[in-house]
Amino acid sequence: MSTIPVGGVGSIGRPAAAPGIGKTQTPDEGLGPSFGESLMSLVENVDKTGSEANVAVSNMLDKSGDVHDAMIALQRAEMTLQLTVQIRNKLVQAYQEVMRMPV
Repeated sequence: MSTIPVGGVGSIGRPAAAPGIGKTQTPDEGLGPSFGESLMSLVENVDKTGSEANVAVSNMLDKSGDVHDAMIALQRAEMTLQLTVQIRNKLVQAYQEVMRMPV
């Protein structure tokens, strides 16, 4: 007597395998950016917002830009840098926790 999967449950009481389960995937197939790429993007974003803040301040000093735009750009750059520092701190903390684990 054979069993019929009902409601996504397989014949032995386990959930039926989702499509694609068990297939080997290449590292880039159907996945988002890697962890290293995400960190690189974050660092590039910090550099970009810092550059934009410098341009906004220069424009303000040349009287071709607005004070409000310069202050907003400076705050955006500061917040981006603070976020990056906090992410770095969490990564260092996680690394230290892993290194304290007994082998």
